[in-house]
Amino acid sequence: MSSTYDPMVGHVLDDRYEILAKLARGGMATVYRARDLRLMRTIAVKIMRRDLGEDDDFAAKFDHEARAAATLNHPAVVGVFDQGTAQGQPYIVMEFVEGETLRRRISREAPLRPDESLELLDPVVAALSAAHEGGLVHRDIKPENVLISTRGQVKVADFGLARIMTSPQMTATGVLVGTASYLPPELVTHSRPDSRSDVYSAGVVLFEMLTGKKPHTGENNYQIAYAHVNVDIKKPSTVLKASGHDGWRIPDYVDAFVEACTARSPESRPFNGRVMLEQLREVRSELATTGGRDNPDLADRIRPEPSLREDLTQPIAPRPVARPRPSVGATAAHIASPPATNRETSSGADWDSVPMWRPTSPRSPASQPGTQAHEQPIRSTMEDSGRQPRMQRTPVFPNLQISHDPVHRRRRGVLLVLLVLLITAAAGLGSWWFAAGQFTTTPELVQVSQAVAAERAEANGLELDMTQTAHSEDVAAGLVISSEPTEGERVKRGEEVQLVISLGPERFGMPEVAGTSIDEARAALQSQNLTVGEVTESWSEEVASGMVISASEAAGAELKRDTPVDLSVSKGPEPIPIPNFTYDEEAQENTTAANAVDQLEDAGFEVKTSQENSSTVAKGLVISQTPASGNGRRGDTITITESLGPVMVEIPDVRYQSLEDAQKTLETLGVEVEVEYVTDFPLSLKIASGTEPGQGTSVAEGSTVVLLIA
Repeated sequence: MSSTYDPMVGHVLDDRYEILAKLARGGMATVYRARDLRLMRTIAVKIMRRDLGEDDDFAAKFDHEARAAATLNHPAVVGVFDQGTAQGQPYIVMEFVEGETLRRRISREAPLRPDESLELLDPVVAALSAAHEGGLVHRDIKPENVLISTRGQVKVADFGLARIMTSPQMTATGVLVGTASYLPPELVTHSRPDSRSDVYSAGVVLFEMLTGKKPHTGENNYQIAYAHVNVDIKKPSTVLKASGHDGWRIPDYVDAFVEACTARSPESRPFNGRVMLEQLREVRSELATTGGRDNPDLADRIRPEPSLREDLTQPIAPRPVARPRPSVGATAAHIASPPATNRETSSGADWDSVPMWRPTSPRSPASQPGTQAHEQPIRSTMEDSGRQPRMQRTPVFPNLQISHDPVHRRRRGVLLVLLVLLITAAAGLGSWWFAAGQFTTTPELVQVSQAVAAERAEANGLELDMTQTAHSEDVAAGLVISSEPTEGERVKRGEEVQLVISLGPERFGMPEVAGTSIDEARAALQSQNLTVGEVTESWSEEVASGMVISASEAAGAELKRDTPVDLSVSKGPEPIPIPNFTYDEEAQENTTAANAVDQLEDAGFEVKTSQENSSTVAKGLVISQTPASGNGRRGDTITITESLGPVMVEIPDVRYQSLEDAQKTLETLGVEVEVEYVTDFPLSLKIASGTEPGQGTSVAEGSTVVLLIA
């Protein structure tokens, strides 16, 4: 549960309950996480809507029923600690359960296995059993009101809105307490909840856990309620199989248990939570014993018997729509109006046995409490009185001989009075028609389907033009966006109302622009009613310069009109500066050829190497590099020439050779020869006596060798 900002956050109710965060909001109240400043514990506080709190009758019933619910003590019931009123809003202080709702579990994991579904339902039914034993009926069993703690404990919430079975039905601003998807049929037809109503709602919850779906759906709550009254809930196994789920199967006795709990006739359901709990645990035991195999005997024993009474689940009329004003000639004495669909009845009239679609005579036994309307024939007032109507004729040309008999005078007086009344009524009817009768008001046509709009227009004597369409971000496709005249405007009967039908949100497909030029991408986006957003340039080794690398929206995405699409455009391969590693005799330190190759390859270049001897460049250094400067691209080739150092020669033995022969021998090796006389005689013999370096020494070409002459 996530908390959002709420004006109540930070307030302290009755100097005791500090509101910390909003947890959830419903149709009648908002639930907050709070701290009890007296006992220093975390609690949940449910604060009713302000408009409900201002209803004194509602507040009194709420106070009475909250006190009754607080007496319910069961481990599977969220405890009610306190109740009060702050700033005119009633509130309930309840136990705080850290965890999630059954609704979230169903949304995340459903359909659930039968054993898991029954295990989750067991504590719920146990809580209902305890409530029913205490004379309470919950009235709003649904997955949102079933909490699962972080330790796996299941608790039923909202017993603060429970009703004492002997008290009248509680309504709030004309809205029946309960949720349409889990509403028992009898609450739709005559608003009398009892323990069997909770059994029905719990059965619907089990159906949803087993199938992952609600048994009845519709465009609005009225259609869903209508389905609960008139349509039997399908077997969970049938729904699960139709959805294509084949992970497991639902045995026949689980189907039968759901059928029994969701029977449309209350007499066919388990009488209360205790009976339902006994059946539930018998089903769980059979499921654990047999592993899910069918048991026809158990299924037949659980399956509900057909009900002889259908008065609690008779069909109800389609949802009433705005109607034209009634004609003056309608007489209420001959047509009994159906009971209002509003559940708030100040007189507490019993509508259990009055079908909502069948007119009855005011004196018909069907109007008497406890009598079934469909069991009595419809009788006219004349039949009830036992007399036949008398037919009287008035001559077209009355006799001019006027009798003065008292009887005749009385008859003429009566006729005169009737004539005056008839003329008065005709004049009144005409005045009414020209003043108001020919007019009606435009009913509510916005946000409804075309079929519903047609029904409402027909009920008000209006024609519809539904040829105009438009896209809408707020109104679903097929529903009405607007009407002209608008709702509540006065119009003549038979006039045409212009409707604008929604085509749903307007969306355009994102084109494929990667690999195209920026101009082509711009044109493609404009053709789809999209715009070019921010354009950024980046280097790319694969995409040529000026072409689109990527877009901020994926190709094929459905986008709103004029959605800006950001583009990334290629600048081509990134230029890389070329470092020069050629030997420089003035440099303090030169890079070896091996290091030069590593650095160039790391920069993204391809490197080719060759080797040469050099008398000027030391071995291992770079003699030359091509190219040696400028910028290159990733993958370009650079050639490195590595020095092998100078060519080495070995000094031969030149002893005893003549000066000329020895000098020539050494010079042929490519070395410089320097002659040095080492004799002690006055005259030199010009015979070589050796060299420095000596015989067998390797020296570099071009180096100097001293030739010793005796």
